[in-house]
Amino acid sequence: MINQHQRAFKEEAEKANTDLGKRPDWLKVRLPIGENYSDVKNLMRRQKLNTVCEEAKCPNISECWNHRTATFMILGDTCTRSCGFCNIKVGIPNELDIEEPKRVVQSVVELNLRHVVITSVNRDELNDGGSTIFRECVRLIREQKQDCTVEILIPDFKGDEEAFNIIMQNPPDILNHNMETVPRLYHAVRPQAKYERSLELIKWFKSKGLKTKSGIMVGIGEKTEEVLELMKDLVDHGCDILTIGQYLQPTKLHLPVDRFVTPEEFKMYKEEGLKIGFKIVESSPLVRSSYHADEHARAIFKED
Repeated sequence: MINQHQRAFKEEAEKANTDLGKRPDWLKVRLPIGENYSDVKNLMRRQKLNTVCEEAKCPNISECWNHRTATFMILGDTCTRSCGFCNIKVGIPNELDIEEPKRVVQSVVELNLRHVVITSVNRDELNDGGSTIFRECVRLIREQKQDCTVEILIPDFKGDEEAFNIIMQNPPDILNHNMETVPRLYHAVRPQAKYERSLELIKWFKSKGLKTKSGIMVGIGEKTEEVLELMKDLVDHGCDILTIGQYLQPTKLHLPVDRFVTPEEFKMYKEEGLKIGFKIVESSPLVRSSYHADEHARAIFKED
């Protein structure tokens, strides 16, 4: 489901960069194997739960699952938006599963998690965007696993403040919402999203006293100065934690990789980010939104 902006962007990028060559060494990952990996995978299937680790083809799935951590993806496996970078299925979602929060918390207890990340597909057809299910997940975890900190990675809910208020009825410890890319590329990368709307979401939750977090990809066509400007915008809107990773094309139907960003450039982004006011910046080629999320939680609350 590719729109005209994505098609034009894809064609232009492919002409400009017809052969990137093989992936550099710093992008090589281990095959997903190991006893803990199998245990987590079996648990997710038994509980009929989805994980963004699998759906988005995360390169860190082996490392994270072998540490018995995973990012739960609620509200089904079908998204109502057609982002140019994302491998999650697009279409008409199934009926909402109101029992899903119970299965999430059962898995959190079984894995004995100290920090959990919960994200979702976009459900724009729902009046509350699915915010009630987020709220219930947090409420049940608070009841049954008091020693577990909770991070939710939410969609923008079309900027609906009523949905934000539902989230705040049982607020998480960390509120994460990804910007993904620079404003110039939004028509191709996040066609149903708005750059300013996402910034305002982060500002709104920060004003309620929450720790806030966001993530972006690089290597999808942005310029270095645009990344630095985006980082400044996030700091100005109250973002505490930033993750930056290399964009990797999940299939040939998705937007192409523009370039492989070097580890040196990632290091520069981290240094600049800390300099301008982020509390934590996780910046390296294989970083994804939930990478080292448990460490970020411990660090950000240790400061308090």
